[in-house]
Amino acid sequence: MPQALEGSQAIARAVALCQPQVVAAYPITPQTHIVEHIASLVADGRLRCELVSVESEFSAASVVLGAACAGSRAYTATASQGILLMSEVLFNISGLRVPLVMTCANRAVSAPLSIWNDQQDSMAVRDAGWIQLYCADNQEAVDTTIQAFRIAERCELPVMVCVDGFTLTHTLEPLELPSQDMVDGFLPPYRFVRALDPLAPISMGTLVGPEYFTEVRQMHHEALLAAEKEIVAAAADWSAACGRELAPLVRADGPPEARIGILTLGSVFGTLQDARERFADTPVRLLHLRSFRPFPVEALRAACQGLSELVVLERALAPGADGIVGTEVRSALMGIDGAPRVHNFAVGLGGRDVPLSIYPRLLAAIHEPHPRMGTIDIDPRYLPPKARATGETPP
Repeated sequence: MPQALEGSQAIARAVALCQPQVVAAYPITPQTHIVEHIASLVADGRLRCELVSVESEFSAASVVLGAACAGSRAYTATASQGILLMSEVLFNISGLRVPLVMTCANRAVSAPLSIWNDQQDSMAVRDAGWIQLYCADNQEAVDTTIQAFRIAERCELPVMVCVDGFTLTHTLEPLELPSQDMVDGFLPPYRFVRALDPLAPISMGTLVGPEYFTEVRQMHHEALLAAEKEIVAAAADWSAACGRELAPLVRADGPPEARIGILTLGSVFGTLQDARERFADTPVRLLHLRSFRPFPVEALRAACQGLSELVVLERALAPGADGIVGTEVRSALMGIDGAPRVHNFAVGLGGRDVPLSIYPRLLAAIHEPHPRMGTIDIDPRYLPPKARATGETPP
């Protein structure tokens, strides 16, 4: 039966259903509610785990790393500056091939200070070697969190589940939570074959010289690419268990005859769906990129078949370069006969509202020249006179 739950509460309950043995986190807006709800479940006796309060996000990542290496299912959550503070440990976790799950409640990165949502934080660590899955709504966040534990443990890779801060974490939605029996049937008990054991000592993360380092990184790269199969399998098995159809890599929504597509990550997908209903003059195919790492090249190509124009919306900037997602989309489609032209825009930075009215502006923008990525929701009233005259952004 559907329940009206805040996104953070629903994610916390999904984590609890996976029965982690160690949870460690440091509070940072908008992630805090998730771990607060987990703490309530522990206090009420509804979740038996070691809940570790730490002094920083660096410590939180270090605790779950150690716990997972010692053979415990582990979980953490963070956002914004928090994920940057733990970035050194994120590379260690993935490089050691340690399975654990982290929720990133996406939030803008300072400066200037912003507590509101965009995806600059997770994009800043996109090359840390983690699987990254982006959720369009809170039901998907629940389902993805449960799948993430199985994916991580089968692939021996950490999984980052990205949910838009406030937009999802602090919003009430009617959600279906699975039963404990359903999750237990989907997710077997945690077993890490390389778990540290004083009776059978091994070394992890030892020094690797130049003669072997490249091969180690290549194996990590190949493991991430191979994880695509486990992401697909987890989505299929969970869909069979819960009765909800899930798109594991790229979700395509729209008529097959559409010649225009719009691709995005996260909750903006729902905004675009609502806008398309209001402005229904032109057939448009909407694409949600659920898996950003590994990047699903073949699935993206299949989703783009028949399109002549593809708009890629970013919730982050790579200052001085083209768009982060747009660059990878162009690379994936390069050399494909009939591939669509890619138009790249940033929207909703620092939590700026993405109104329905942006939809017709995107459709109009595909007819305008823009060789580099642009921010389509710039308000010229807030730019200095020189920038207004030249189109430059202020320092």
